[in-house]
Amino acid sequence: MTDMKKIPLVVVCGPTACGKTALGVELALRLGGEVVSADSMQVYKGLDIGTAKPTAEERRGVPHHMIDVAEPWENYSVARYCAEAAPVIEDIARRGRLPIIVGGTGLYIDSLVANTDFSSPSGDEALRAELMREAEEKGNVYLHELLRRLDPQVAETIHPNNVKRVIRAIEQISLSGKSRAELDESSRRESPYHALRFAVEWDRAVLYERINARVDEMLEKGLVDEVRRVLIPALDRAGTAAQAIGYKEIVDCIEGRCSLDEAVETIKRNTRRYAKRQLTWLRRNGDINWLSPENAADAAEKIYKEEMPIIQGGNNNEIQH
Repeated sequence: MTDMKKIPLVVVCGPTACGKTALGVELALRLGGEVVSADSMQVYKGLDIGTAKPTAEERRGVPHHMIDVAEPWENYSVARYCAEAAPVIEDIARRGRLPIIVGGTGLYIDSLVANTDFSSPSGDEALRAELMREAEEKGNVYLHELLRRLDPQVAETIHPNNVKRVIRAIEQISLSGKSRAELDESSRRESPYHALRFAVEWDRAVLYERINARVDEMLEKGLVDEVRRVLIPALDRAGTAAQAIGYKEIVDCIEGRCSLDEAVETIKRNTRRYAKRQLTWLRRNGDINWLSPENAADAAEKIYKEEMPIIQGGNNNEIQH
C-alpha cells in the first residue's frame, strides 16, 4: 500500500495511432475519470487535424484537460507542461474523480509522474546561438549526430528537424556534464502520484498500416486548409508547432518545396519513425503493462475488472498494485 497522500493516476500511453484516445475515454466512463492529455502538440490551439485531437463525439462527454492551452507560435516545454498539469490533476482528485493521463509524449509523462525538478539554470545564450549557427551552416542532421554522440538515448526521442529541442538537449548536457538520464535522476523528487501505466502494443506492420491510414484521413479532413489557416499566417513567429510532423511537410508543400503527394509520403515515413522512437522510449520503462490490441471497450473492461477494484473499493487517495 502506498502513502495515502499520493494521488492515484492511470496512464494510457503508447505510439501514435495505437488507440490511446478511445481506451482513455472508455476507462474514464467506467472509473469516473477525467482525461489529462500528455501530447506535446495537442496543447496548441487551432492545430486539431494534424495532432489528432479527440473530437466532441470521441470524448463522449468525458472532460479533457491540457488541450488548447497554448498559441501556435509559442514554444511549449516539458517544464511548462508539468507546472500546468499538476494543479489540474490535484483538482480532479480533490473532486473525487480519477485523473487519467493519455498521450504519447513520453518525456511529458515521465517528468510529470516523477515530479521532475526544472529549476536548473536556464541556459547559455552564447552556446545556443553558436549551435543555431552550426545548424544553419551544416544542417539539422549534423547537429542531431552531435547530440547522438553526447547522449544516444535522448537523441532517439528527438526528431532531427526539431532543432530547438536538439539544441536545448545539447545545451543541458554541455552545461551539466550529465546525460538526460543522469539529469532526470538528480532532479527527481518524491512523486505525489502513484501511477498504473498501460500501453497498447500492435504488431509493427499493422501499426504502420494504421499510421498510413490516419495520415490519409487527416488529408481528407482538411489538413492542408488547417495549415494555411493557422500556421502560414504565423510562420514568421511560429515556434515548436511549425516543426511538428504533419505540419512542417505541408508547409514545405504550400511554399513550393515539394508536391502534395511527396509531402504525404514524407509525413507517413516521419510518423512511422516517430512511432519507433516512442516504442524505444516506452520499452525502457519496466512499469508499463502492455495490452494486446483489441476493442477499446473490451480492453477497458478487462482493466476495470483486473486492475481497478482496489481503487474503486478504497478511498480516493489510496491505491495498491
